[in-house]
Amino acid sequence: MKKFRLSKEQIKPLAEGYGGCIASDMITVDGYPVRFMYREEPHNDLDSGWRFLSGYEDDAYMENSANHAVYEVNTIANYDPSIIPFLDAPEGSAFEKTPESERFVDVTDEAPQES
Repeated sequence: MKKFRLSKEQIKPLAEGYGGCIASDMITVDGYPVRFMYREEPHNDLDSGWRFLSGYEDDAYMENSANHAVYEVNTIANYDPSIIPFLDAPEGSAFEKTPESERFVDVTDEAPQES
């Protein structure tokens, strides 16, 4: 059984109404901040399309479905409120926090731009 960093009682209404997302256990269990987030086409009506990662997950980690789960976006906002300003970004958006920065930057094919 997973031991989550935050209890149910600690989850506050910070970003409600966005639907579901996928997040890695490195965020919800190990307590790492979100350092990479992207939005893809939702898989169903309950899916927001958002995916949240710490940036330390490798392919082998992500291939093991036990290492990530579906959550309400609000739950992940409680783990890392810095995601909230980006939640209305369209599908295809991606943001990362580089090692030099604690602010998300837009991930594009060009040089990153501070957001």
